[in-house]
Amino acid sequence: MEPIYLDHNATTPVDQAVVEAMLPFLNEDFGNASSAHSFGRDAKVALEQAREMIAGIINCQPNELYFTSGGTESDNIAVLGTAYQYPKRKHVVVGSTEHHAVFEPAEYLHHHDGYDLDFLPVDVEGFASAEQLSELVRDNTAIVSVMHANNETGAIQELSTLTEVTRARDILFHTDAVQSIGKIVVDVKTLGVDLMSLTGHKIYGPKGTGALFVRQGVKIAPLFYGGAHEKKRRPGTENVAGAVGLARALEVAEKQREDDFIRLSKLADEFIDRVTETIPNSFVNSPRKRRIPQTVNMSFPGAEGESIILSLDLKGIAASSGSACTSGATEPSHVLTAMGIPLERGQAAVRFSLGRATTARHLDYVVEVLPPIIERLRAMSPTYRQTQA
Repeated sequence: MEPIYLDHNATTPVDQAVVEAMLPFLNEDFGNASSAHSFGRDAKVALEQAREMIAGIINCQPNELYFTSGGTESDNIAVLGTAYQYPKRKHVVVGSTEHHAVFEPAEYLHHHDGYDLDFLPVDVEGFASAEQLSELVRDNTAIVSVMHANNETGAIQELSTLTEVTRARDILFHTDAVQSIGKIVVDVKTLGVDLMSLTGHKIYGPKGTGALFVRQGVKIAPLFYGGAHEKKRRPGTENVAGAVGLARALEVAEKQREDDFIRLSKLADEFIDRVTETIPNSFVNSPRKRRIPQTVNMSFPGAEGESIILSLDLKGIAASSGSACTSGATEPSHVLTAMGIPLERGQAAVRFSLGRATTARHLDYVVEVLPPIIERLRAMSPTYRQTQA
């Protein structure tokens, strides 16, 4: 069996069509998009065409889209830039299951700049409610940030119900759409968001590419200085090849989005059923409905998550115990903790994230090798043996 990659939420291979779209701007069309000569003008045209393509897919105006180096930078600009633009609004609300690219800027505002910080709770499936958000927001709330689809469980938030709350109170709303873009419909007007982050490397585009949607009329303070690029909101020589690659990756993803959703939903659901039937005392942490189908998060109490990952790796299977950005952490996932999942289950969690190359044969192999791995690890756990005695 060839190596099996089930960590697509961490990153994806670059689609060949994306590579081909980028190559001209790494070779002959190498101009600086801010230069006035013909080389620069050609690069500028390509940059703006990429902006228009992405804007058309997410239903915004091209002048509302700013290129960045990825989701983390976009999240930081959205959270910090908004807060610093409205210094009298000293309160921020973020979802309790956010990526650290949102968590840490919000905590920085709290610890270093004296902002009040509240975390929007979620239920056992990872969903937030408009009622609880209404109780948290204040007249001095600068921004609310809640991710669209969770990177660890795949849970899809009903953002339109949350943004109704913030619109009624004249509060800005940001969402991290890194895991949802290209996988489900992402329409900024339907969602009602004011700012939205996206990246390329989760959708078979190049690493180091991303964008931030900022609704027209919304002001954000720049975090960087040094040029007029991207309307001074993100100065620095534009990554033309990266922007072209990001746009092409999203275009490809949109064309096959519905087919991928149907195929991966079937594969994931069958995989969940077979694993839970085969391995006793196994739990599904991802919601069965309202999730991006690529994501399956499961727990096997008595077997530590990192040990499962290493054992799978020895069998040629790449999976994850959570966010790639927190790999190696000994604490259980903050996402699962926020969902109220017990410590023993949280420490025994594994995330399988499927992709375009995933086949039923791949998952058959996982179902074959996973049960003996769990059985062996549980046999080594005196605590688990005592609970089962």
